[in-house]
Amino acid sequence: MSFISRRQLMFAATGVAAMAATPRIVFAQAAAPAPAPAAATGPFTLPPLTYPTNAFEPHIDAKTMEIHHGKHHAAYVANLNNVAKTNPQLGTAKIEDVLGNLNALDDSIKFTVRNNLGGHANHTMFWEIMGPNGGKPEGEVLAAIDKDLGGMEKFQSDFNAAGGRQFGSGWVFVTVAKDGKLAIETRPNQDNPMMDGKRALMGNDVWEHAYYLNYQNRRADYLKAWWNTVNWAKIAERYAAAKAGTLGA
Repeated sequence: MSFISRRQLMFAATGVAAMAATPRIVFAQAAAPAPAPAAATGPFTLPPLTYPTNAFEPHIDAKTMEIHHGKHHAAYVANLNNVAKTNPQLGTAKIEDVLGNLNALDDSIKFTVRNNLGGHANHTMFWEIMGPNGGKPEGEVLAAIDKDLGGMEKFQSDFNAAGGRQFGSGWVFVTVAKDGKLAIETRPNQDNPMMDGKRALMGNDVWEHAYYLNYQNRRADYLKAWWNTVNWAKIAERYAAAKAGTLGA
């Protein structure tokens, strides 16, 4: 009789142990991140990439590109379209006009527009000025880099240093004036030079989502590697547009 009791106790103990393990399994499954929201229909659209997501490997991996473009940028677009449902003027105004006059917005949407329209503008520029086999700066762009930024080597070093100093999330930009003069500037979060009446010729995203899968906390390594992705022909087009007064976002 005592033998049966020991068996029963053993089985009971096994059952208790199994039950104790179950909540941990369920908890781990529940902790999985939720998928990013699908882009709501509306006036704002996610610009397609003009190159495959693996175009920049090993400098930027395909998974980072997929998440960065298809999740993060898509979320900014979705948020803007949601705001535009009750504020349709956002969908018809020029991006530079909205970002250049944020104080004209109602306080109930100002913060959302600043972050999401800034993010949309920054990333649209970012995808545009990147491309495989991007060549080298030449012509007027190279002359401006030599004149205003001390030459290519110093420019890259100063640009990387500014990006490394940006605390937390943000961007490092090269701004361009109407006379073609260049300057290196940084902005926090998704702020854009248009908010200060300026224009970005080019810029690099130093939010962790732009590099963390490959580089973890090594932002400096990412900043150096990123130069292998720059499309100088597109930057030359933006420079010409800036001097012509037609460069928008």
